[in-house]
Amino acid sequence: MAIFPPAQRIWWKEPIERSEILWITIALVWSLILFFMMPYWHLVGEQNLSNEAYRIKPDVFAERTEAMADKYTVREEGDTGTPVVHPPAGGDIYMLARLWEWWPVLELEKDQTYRLHLSSVDWVHGFSLLPENINIQVHPEYEMVITVTPNRAGEYSVVCNEFCGIGHHTMVGKIYVVDK
Repeated sequence: MAIFPPAQRIWWKEPIERSEILWITIALVWSLILFFMMPYWHLVGEQNLSNEAYRIKPDVFAERTEAMADKYTVREEGDTGTPVVHPPAGGDIYMLARLWEWWPVLELEKDQTYRLHLSSVDWVHGFSLLPENINIQVHPEYEMVITVTPNRAGEYSVVCNEFCGIGHHTMVGKIYVVDK
């Protein structure tokens, strides 16, 4: 019960002030603009990734990743001997997230299209490709598939942006894009 009840019990029949109508109209128009810009920008702005997701057992994904690495390894890198894999253009490529690494290092050709498969074998990880603005959450038992066409040669860093434990700060990987 209010301390001072309104004079009219049916408040929705009270007239609305012009300034309130103006602000309600502005808010409605702005919300409609934002609502229709989301699908438009998704289709035209080339900002959002079009990706696919599938259920997969972690050991199956690990087998596929290891098979690709065994078949297309061109050299090893670092103290741990991480394979650098140069798969053929237009094919499926795999990158595995596990405590606390992205495996293997990929070497891709500029202006060629690949289907990048991402999954985790243990915890939830975040795939962040720097300096590009590509961020995806990678879950165990799910395979994320992204169609990528690198358009600039160089070295790209893959960083885990989802806290995954005590070694999270060391979870980095690489993707090289080369001119061929």
